[in-house]
Amino acid sequence: MVKVMAMTQVDRDGMRDAYCDVRDDKSECNWAVFKYDGSQVMLAAKGETFDDFKSQFEDDERAFAYIRLQTGDEMSKRSKFLLVTWVGTEVSPIKKAKMSTDKALVKEILSNFAVELTLESSNELDHEAFLQELRKAGGANYGTGIRD
Repeated sequence: MVKVMAMTQVDRDGMRDAYCDVRDDKSECNWAVFKYDGSQVMLAAKGETFDDFKSQFEDDERAFAYIRLQTGDEMSKRSKFLLVTWVGTEVSPIKKAKMSTDKALVKEILSNFAVELTLESSNELDHEAFLQELRKAGGANYGTGIRD
């Protein structure tokens, strides 16, 4: 008997609602995490703090995340967005391979981001490293050196 993996489905409405919530400047929501429930990718959690965000990922899980961070200098603060693909170290090779095609489905909805990261270890979930990636993607970073 041959076991065939089911075609991945995405909870498009739930994902779109969470995406809009993270993008909304009036919202307290700074991140959303989407995990597999069987063969469906759906909203697993959303929240405000980076520590809560970091706690969402396990070594045996696959997930996608959308996160808003503040960047800029003392004269100009702005929101920037990251798309994170999480493939824990204990995920099977077949499930890891499927992530690239599944990511294409996710990116149809989570379409506006400055940086895309693929992570597999909890020590890679680093706020300062995320900000550094956003700064590199943003080009010039001018400032007077005076912080508020």
